[in-house]
Amino acid sequence: MASDAAQNGGRSPGSGLRATDVSRAFRGVRALQGVTLELAPREVVGLIGPNGAGKTTLINLITGFDTPDSGTIELDGQDLTTWGPARRTRAGLARTFQQGRVFVELTVRENVELGALGVRASAAEARRRADQLLAAMELTAHARLPAGELPHGEQRKIAVARALAARPRYVLMDEPAAGLFEHDVSAFAQVIRSVRDSYDAGVLIVDHNMALIMEVCDRIEVLDQGRLIASGTPDEIRRNIDVAAAYLGASGVTSVQGRG
Repeated sequence: MASDAAQNGGRSPGSGLRATDVSRAFRGVRALQGVTLELAPREVVGLIGPNGAGKTTLINLITGFDTPDSGTIELDGQDLTTWGPARRTRAGLARTFQQGRVFVELTVRENVELGALGVRASAAEARRRADQLLAAMELTAHARLPAGELPHGEQRKIAVARALAARPRYVLMDEPAAGLFEHDVSAFAQVIRSVRDSYDAGVLIVDHNMALIMEVCDRIEVLDQGRLIASGTPDEIRRNIDVAAAYLGASGVTSVQGRG
C-alpha cells in the first residue's frame, strides 16, 4: 500500500532528499550521466537496473562516500554536496551496504549501539535505542551473541537496526535482500515497511529481487548505462518496454511481445 507521502505527492517546497543532475566518471567511463532523483519523507522508492547501471555509485554520491563530478545533493533544501559521510549521517541520512558489514566479533546489541554513538548519542541513550530496535526487529533473544554467529538474514536486520539507531530521516539500502532465502524475503519486506511506518523515514532501496521491489515500493526508478530511463509506480514499470529492454535486451523484448 502506498505511503501517505506518495498518495499526497509527498513533497512540499524544499522538503525531501534530492540528487540533481549528478554525473560521475571513473577513468573516462561514465558511471552516471545527469541523473536526478528525489525521495520524499515516508516514501519508499526502488532503484533498479542491470549490473553496472550505476546504482551503487548513486548511493555513494548521496551518502558522501564519493563526490559527483557535477550536480548537487540536497536534503530539505540544504546543499550537502561537499559534506562527508559522518556529517550527512548527523543530518539525517543513513545507509546499509551490499555485504551487510556487521562487526562479527561485537555482540548484536553493540552493533546497533554503534549507530547511535556515531551521531553522538550518550552511551545510555545508545543502549536504550538499541534495546528498542532489537525488540522491533525480533532480535532481543540474540542481543548478547556475537553478530557473526547469526544467520545471514538476521545479520541484514542488524544492519537495518544499526542504521535506524542514528534516527535518520532517510535510509538508503544497497542490495538488502542479497543472499536471503525466499521465505526470508517476505519477512524482510515487513522490516522495510516498518522503517517507513514506525520510524517515519523515507527509504531508497536498490535490489535485484523484483518481487521485493514490487511489493514494498511506492515508486520505482530505472537506471541503465548511467541514465534514468523510466520512472513510475510498480504497475507502470512492470508494463514499460524500455525496462524490459534494459534487463532482457532487444531480442528478449521481441520474444516477450511475440508471446503477447
